[in-house]
Amino acid sequence: MDVLAIFGPTAVGKTGVAIAVAERLRERGEDPVAISCDALQVYRGLEVLTGAPTVEERERLEHRLVGIALVDDEFSAGRFAELARAEIDSLLTETRRPIVVGGTGLYLRAALAEIDLRPPVPAEVRETVEREIELRGAEALHAELDPDVAAGIHPNDRKRIARTLELQRAGMEPPPGGGGELWTARLRDPTALFGLVMDRDELAARIDARVDAMIEGGAADEVIEADRAGASRTARAAIGFEELLAGNVDTMKSAQRAYARRQLTWMRKMPGVRLIDRTGRDDSDLAEEIVAELDT
Repeated sequence: MDVLAIFGPTAVGKTGVAIAVAERLRERGEDPVAISCDALQVYRGLEVLTGAPTVEERERLEHRLVGIALVDDEFSAGRFAELARAEIDSLLTETRRPIVVGGTGLYLRAALAEIDLRPPVPAEVRETVEREIELRGAEALHAELDPDVAAGIHPNDRKRIARTLELQRAGMEPPPGGGGELWTARLRDPTALFGLVMDRDELAARIDARVDAMIEGGAADEVIEADRAGASRTARAAIGFEELLAGNVDTMKSAQRAYARRQLTWMRKMPGVRLIDRTGRDDSDLAEEIVAELDT
């Protein structure tokens, strides 16, 4: 039995499609379980802000790795990899199909592929690198990387430069080439990969409507409470966290739209993925196509 992965940009409707797929799989005797691959849905107390599956949705399809961490907890892809791989292995042993659902690229790779993930570095190392990159810029710190690793990282790629330099200073060997290998060539198990795409204007409208629904659902109250509870650096990375603390909903919408564009760009470049355009289509229609593809 293959693992099924359904991913796509924020607000494209991944959860609804996964539930519709699960319903069709049950009709043929399967017992699927969803595994959330979202870097922020792991946090308890940020369910509205992160678009985590609702209680009703989780009753229709069991979702694992949702709300498993406190907001003051630092969470890493390496830690997630251990949990997600254990869940997938357990489900396959039980002959239950794992449906991996998410939009966080690194967490999808962590769950599905044999990639080399390094542990978190000490907080003081990370903080020092963050201060230096603010003061000196990414290009200056790029010059401090080991030459064989630096060759695989663009001098303006702030995030990868910071992470690589953190590892280097902590005495840990960075992944070869900065960790940019084609992960789909190293899948742990046979996996059917489906990427949901959509017309950009329609997706932008869905994002704006989703943010409005988040506000109505209490997302601002969530971030205020999380801030009081000492939310960690990784929890604060949730798009909208800082924006809602500042009371700026329009900035949150802009940030969500920009993130969705990056997700779409990343998916379209990813080898081995079957892209499905859901523009103007409902969850049931997409589910039928995905299940039919599983049989080919």
